[in-house]
Amino acid sequence: MPIRIGNAVWEGNLKDGKGKIKLGSGAFEGNYSFGSRFEEKKGTNPEELIGAAHAGCFSMALSHILSQAGYTPKRVNTTAKVYIEKVGEGFKITTIELETEANIPNIEEKEFLKYATDAKKNCPVSQALSGTEIKLKAKLVS
Repeated sequence: MPIRIGNAVWEGNLKDGKGKIKLGSGAFEGNYSFGSRFEEKKGTNPEELIGAAHAGCFSMALSHILSQAGYTPKRVNTTAKVYIEKVGEGFKITTIELETEANIPNIEEKEFLKYATDAKKNCPVSQALSGTEIKLKAKLVS
């Protein structure tokens, strides 16, 4: 299996410094700072990237599980909300809320929810983030 690479450079102290995050594939490169991470300033942050990775992994896992069960997913659209909070003297990612809407013909909602819960539990990113509370809201759409 391939090894995936991410890189980050940080210059300066925490409050006034700045950094650059990039993906090894070259598909993304972005600036980040204290302001883009803990305030509402322009730039990216590690939590946003974790959210994108988690949403992508979950969507693929759910599509795969549904396909193996004999369904043909038309679309799985997932958003991951990543919460970082002050805990004690530091910060912690406390919760991730996965919200997915899926267009899956010919499936009953109860069965869909079972597969969505399975994907939440077993996608590789969920497993890597198992120390964080992961919530799921899943909805069928047409």
